[in-house]
Amino acid sequence: MTSSDLARAVRQHVLRMTNSGRSSHVGSALSCADLLAVLYAEILDLDPAHPDKPDRDRFIMSKGHAGAALYAVLAESGFFDTRLLAQHYRNGSFLSGHVSHVGIPGVEFSTGSLGHGLPVGAGLAWQARRTDRTWLTYVLLGDGECDEGSVWESAMFAAHHRLTNLVAIVDWNGLQSMATTEQTLALEPFAEKWRSFGWEVAEIDGHDHGQIRQAVRPGRERPKVVLARTVKGKGVSFMENQVLWHYRPPDDAELAGAMSEVAP
Repeated sequence: MTSSDLARAVRQHVLRMTNSGRSSHVGSALSCADLLAVLYAEILDLDPAHPDKPDRDRFIMSKGHAGAALYAVLAESGFFDTRLLAQHYRNGSFLSGHVSHVGIPGVEFSTGSLGHGLPVGAGLAWQARRTDRTWLTYVLLGDGECDEGSVWESAMFAAHHRLTNLVAIVDWNGLQSMATTEQTLALEPFAEKWRSFGWEVAEIDGHDHGQIRQAVRPGRERPKVVLARTVKGKGVSFMENQVLWHYRPPDDAELAGAMSEVAP
């Protein structure tokens, strides 16, 4: 499956999952669908038949509230049956609203409380360095998540130890919770912040698969961060760049309209 086909399938699953489970964060899941699709279709060294193989690459979904997108890409990649996605956000289901590693092949770490993914990713990269392993660690963060101090503590740690086996990707859709990121707690000058912390920085269109593919290559001498400009709700016209869809799920009529836009 190409990355474009995978991204389309992920968007379709996310819409159905958030509708049937009455769960939130559909806009956040749609904004990172292209990033996840390129990683899982083309970049990450993973084996769905052996999800715990020692030399696998590690991926941490730090913006754990967009768990529907990760579950969808894992299912489409063969880690578990896509039919299980219908259980998302149901009582007793292992597919919780925020990312959980319990009972889900391919999930490295439970996330949802923001700011934890990059510290864990830095630790995994440090472990690989200390034990002479060649696997890479990728961490996907939200832009609002970068309000957390733990993100910058781990950024300093990674730069200090020159963890070139660590790549952070920020889903920079410009909206968080109830407002824009700049209204909530300004990130700009965002790229310069990361550079001043000792990171190599790439700024890209987070929906352009060619740009993503090129940008997520590891840094040569320093850890790398990819600042991916995205659109919240990408792919569904009435959801795009609307903070409303941070929490609200689509009702049945909205689902029908949205599916007509993301269908092949």
